[in-house]
Amino acid sequence: TLTEHLKVLKQLFDKLLSEREKEIISMRYGLFGEQEITQREIGKKLGISRSYVSRIEKKALLKLYEGFQQSNI
Repeated sequence: TLTEHLKVLKQLFDKLLSEREKEIISMRYGLFGEQEITQREIGKKLGISRSYVSRIEKKALLKLYEGFQQSNI
């Protein structure tokens, strides 16, 4: 069910991602009460380039995807 999937995703988020990855994914997708913002805005806020934000985001999403696939849901 959707509720089970969200529960697993939250656990994977906490378990698999670094603090920086969590911060970027939260800002990018508006999680946990954050406002959804662009990669460029995240880069400006964190003092890094937009392309670096993109690389971190891509790596984090891949970690979550692979973790979700292995969770057998």
